[in-house]
Amino acid sequence: MRKVYIDYNATTPLRPEVKSALIEDLDIFGNASSMHASGRLAHNRIEEARGAISALIGSKDGKLVFTSGGSESNNTVFQTMRRLVDSGSSSGRGDVFVSAIEHPCVMNSAQDLKELGFNVKVLPVDEYGKLKIDELEKDLSDKTLLVSVMAANNEIGTVQDIKKITALVKNAGAFMHIDAVQAVGKIPINVDDLGVDYLTISAHKIYGPKGIGALYVKKGSPLLPLVHGGHQENGLRAGTYNNGGILGFGKAAQLALSELEKYGREIAALRDKLRRGLEEKIPNIKINGHPTDVLPNTLNVSFPGAEGESILLTMDIQGIEASTGSACASGSLEPSHVLMATGLGPELAHSSIRFSLGWGITEDDIDYIIEVLPPIIARLRAMSTLPV
Repeated sequence: MRKVYIDYNATTPLRPEVKSALIEDLDIFGNASSMHASGRLAHNRIEEARGAISALIGSKDGKLVFTSGGSESNNTVFQTMRRLVDSGSSSGRGDVFVSAIEHPCVMNSAQDLKELGFNVKVLPVDEYGKLKIDELEKDLSDKTLLVSVMAANNEIGTVQDIKKITALVKNAGAFMHIDAVQAVGKIPINVDDLGVDYLTISAHKIYGPKGIGALYVKKGSPLLPLVHGGHQENGLRAGTYNNGGILGFGKAAQLALSELEKYGREIAALRDKLRRGLEEKIPNIKINGHPTDVLPNTLNVSFPGAEGESILLTMDIQGIEASTGSACASGSLEPSHVLMATGLGPELAHSSIRFSLGWGITEDDIDYIIEVLPPIIARLRAMSTLPV
């Protein structure tokens, strides 16, 4: 049976070059914290990877701290804020703002602070998922400690105006954090130009291995360790280095930087072909997310009158692997909080499918989806009592 994987926002396959780097590292077994030759070799390879990842995000003098992934990086930032307040080092600031469409690890981190007594505000977005910047500007004050806004959304692909948002946040004297897990490697990101204090990145979203990520920290911005122990990462993240993961991460970053323009052009062309085909073949569908400020690989579509899980499972039988939204929210019966935040009702939110493309998707794959999906939707709508 034909298989079309079109769920790259959930995770990406290893690039062959990354797989080779991982295999090579099997012989580089030294502990990177050891002073002997094997340890120095491992350490040098880690620093080479750090340089490649820093180049991908445009960092010249900020710190790049390796973590286990995006969730740990995001949690580290929020727990740093908590400890700054607890220690009295926050200059009287304590308000935390997050957008309404953040990843669950950010939303839950903010909720944790709220339960500890922090004033947490969820910032609204418009119908396209764009942050309502005027609302942010109105709420910023000398009490604001942290603002966290994802660079690009994982479900609908909407890209935020991070530079403009950051300028407002920094003018108010607060810290700015962006979850760039979905943006890095797909669109240009330059932390020095954006001026953010913290940026989160994860290897498995850019064709690297799972279980490794990083947190960029602007020079002078505070960071307190979430994981305590040894001296690794200058005391900011303890634990024996994941040599293989870091080397694979570095190779993936190197490839992503070299192919960034090509990725944006070729993947967007395939996404646009898919969108046109679905609009031509299936009546009454709704495209979610911003029409232009959107990731080149992401297409979120609502199919009124057809239930999302049924669409997903039926497509899977035909070999098409997509998603109803965030992989981290799979198993939940609740409608997508991202789509609900844009004003979509529960029925439309439940009828939505996320197609996220990447290297490996071909025009033939897109043609196959356009051929297979219309009869699936027609059949499900015929059996449904939901309005179309």
